Amino acid sequence: MTNAENEPDFEEIGRKLFAQNCDFIWAAEKIDGLPPMGPLEIAFAGRSNVGKSSLLNALTGRKALARTSHTPGRTQQLNFFNLGPDPEAPFLRLVDMPGYGYAAVSKEKIANWTRLMTEFLRGRATLARVFVLIDGRHGLKPLDHEMLEQLDKAALSYQLVLTKRDEVKLSQVENTIQSAKTGLRAHSAAHPEVIFASSHKDEGISELRAAIARLMFERDRKVFERA
Repeated sequence: MTNAENEPDFEEIGRKLFAQNCDFIWAAEKIDGLPPMGPLEIAFAGRSNVGKSSLLNALTGRKALARTSHTPGRTQQLNFFNLGPDPEAPFLRLVDMPGYGYAAVSKEKIANWTRLMTEFLRGRATLARVFVLIDGRHGLKPLDHEMLEQLDKAALSYQLVLTKRDEVKLSQVENTIQSAKTGLRAHSAAHPEVIFASSHKDEGISELRAAIARLMFERDRKVFERA
């Protein structure tokens, strides 16, 4: 399906893509425990309790694909999910990363998570993009900029997804997006577009799916055509 500019209808393709099976396949607490590299991978990062698990559930249309919790630090490892009808040949792999910043665990545990994320980001050839979730009520904070600097150093493509759109006044939505874009000017690897989403209201979810479908189109045309 194409639009008026003769390019694929990424929103519709994204909708169909995320209507496929999505299954947990692997959890890794150490870099030597990662699954073998295979399909294109999309990772989701963000401060503890920013809403990563809720977003993954909304993105895939499932209520409990990723566990949600009001306790920061619930995700304590890299969790991998295969997306596609054939578990042996998935279209895409989603990666839920441990939250950075405050977490209700020991400093040693946080240091281990930080080391795991750093090594993962620098050495995973199949990792196509990291979607960095930012609480839309508060915008970019120093810890977020530290994470973005880490991604800049790894020369990894990343894109901001503002969360909790339903908790921001409608009159402030555009200003919030523009403020985030301004904050990105200092970061060389950042994708210029910012998505503002609400997992509870299903706002911005189709836009995020379309962004992922477009990324597949750009990075792996054969798999894109299968999907």
